[in-house]
Parts: sequence; C-alpha cells; structure tokens
Amino acid sequence: MKKTILALATAGVTLLGTATVHADDYPNKPVTVIVPFVPGGSSDITARAVLPGMQKRLGQTFVAENKPGANSAIGAQALARSTPDGYTMMVGSIGTFAINEALYKELSYNPSKDFTYLTQAVRNPNILVAPPSFPPNTVAELVEYAKKNPGAVSYASSGTGSSDHLSAILFRQRTGTTGVDVPYRGGGAAIADLMGGQVNVSFQNLGAVQKHVQAGKLKALAITGEKRSPELPDVPTLGEAGVKDMVVYSWQGFAVPKDTPEPVVNKLSSALRETLQEPGVTKTLQGLGFEVVANTPEEFAAFQKEEVARWKKVIKDGGIELQ
Repeated sequence: MKKTILALATAGVTLLGTATVHADDYPNKPVTVIVPFVPGGSSDITARAVLPGMQKRLGQTFVAENKPGANSAIGAQALARSTPDGYTMMVGSIGTFAINEALYKELSYNPSKDFTYLTQAVRNPNILVAPPSFPPNTVAELVEYAKKNPGAVSYASSGTGSSDHLSAILFRQRTGTTGVDVPYRGGGAAIADLMGGQVNVSFQNLGAVQKHVQAGKLKALAITGEKRSPELPDVPTLGEAGVKDMVVYSWQGFAVPKDTPEPVVNKLSSALRETLQEPGVTKTLQGLGFEVVANTPEEFAAFQKEEVARWKKVIKDGGIELQ
C-alpha cells in the first residue's frame, strides 16, 4: 500500500514538472487564433493587427483561422472544445462573449464558464444616425417625435441581438419611447437602406458610418461613448443629450479555453497588451475607429461578468428571445 501511494505521489510530481517545463517552453509550435466571423469584420481586423507583434514577441507563428457561423457560436464552440494548452486562442466580440449568453436559451458554449480571458483588446462606441431627410435633428427632438408618433420610428440594425439592436432597445427603455426594429443580415445592408431613407434611425458602429457622417450622407444625433469622439467632436454623448445610463461600446477581446495553465495565460496576455500598445498598432486601430483597452485578464473577466448581467436585464426587459 505504501509503495502504491509513493508511486502515485512520484507520478504526480513528474506530471507537475512536465507541465511547468511546458509552460516555460511555450510556445514551441504555431498558435491558431480563431476568428468566429467572416474576414474583414472588427474581430478579424483586431486579430490581424496583432499577429505580427505576437510572432515577434513569442517567436512563433500566429495564424488567424476564420470559423464563421451561428452568430459566432461555431468558432466559440471550437475554442471551448480545444485542448487548453495555449495553442488555440480566439478573438471575439461583445456578442460572442456577453450578448449570446443572455440572448439564447440554448447555446453550444458558455461564455462565463468555458473560457479564460486574456485581454479586452479594443472598444468603439455606437453612434445614433439618421438620413438627412428625417425631421429630428437632436436626441430631444427624436424623443419628442417618437412620443407624438408611438411605434412609428423604425430602427435599423445589423441583426437581432447585435449591439446596435440592443442599443436601440436600451435607448427606448431609457427614454420611455417605442419604435419598430428592422433587423438586417449585416451592417452594410442596414446602412445602405438608412442612407436611402427606407428606415429612420440606427445605432451603428462609429467606424462603420463615420465617413458617411462626414460626407453629409447621414446626420449624427449622439454617440454612446463616455466622451465625444475626436473624429466627430461636434456630436454630443447621449449623457450630454439628456439620456442617462446609456454608455454602450462594441468591443473585441481575446480568450483561451478554461484550464489553460496560468503561466501560458500570463505570457499570452502580456504579449497581447504590449503589442496593442505599440504606437504603430495603436495608430492603425484608432484610424479604424477603435480605442485600445489592453486590460489584464482579471479586469477583462470582471468586465465580461458585468456585460453579461447588463445585457441579460436589457434583453429580459425588452422581451427579446431567440431559441
């Protein structure tokens, strides 16, 4: 019996030593970075912006692999089921890591249980825009118009459960107004119809409509950030416009599977944060409308919990439900 216990104890020490050596040696082969969306979107842009810096800092190849589908659930499920060794990671969105958990009754992964969070990489606010022909020119005028015309204002979005859709829901909750949601299959179609006057307003991502606002094809009523955008300094925040507790950001972050060794998590997180804070990378991302966050794993994990709780309430109060 004593020999058996001693043998088991020795095996445990050996395994622990192997894990430690592995973590110290990490990475010694290419790392896959899952992007759960099609190429060209915010998550894809964020991933590809940091790949060269990650390769330089950690001395291995980092390869982006697009796995789109099911509102990012296909890629997220692939990450959740991957080996927790640091050789598979993912960059996902507010939808991937927060909204989906609140929105779907059945989800093939659990954002709060299946991942270890590395860093919230970037964020950008939404902006409330309308075609120039729409009568209201300010938030106050929009609220007054919506109250005089119950259910008449149409809100375009890139899809049910997207941050622009939920921003509209939250706006109506905060202002006591009503409206009609018009979901599209992507932001491009929503913006096209918005500029054409087929729909009235939309909370679009700042980077997606900034040029249209500057060109006069859309007018901006307010921005959902904590402060005004340097690119559109004349556009007030919703707080300035009188709508309180309405700060909303769309964001992207990096994660690995749960149970990934802590030394590997720390190494990846440090490399990501250093890369994001490189002047060239920061400038590139800012030029696309992003604000670099680059927080710690602990800060990102706490933020993710807050976001899930927040959007669960908005979705429940708004009566939004997807199977």
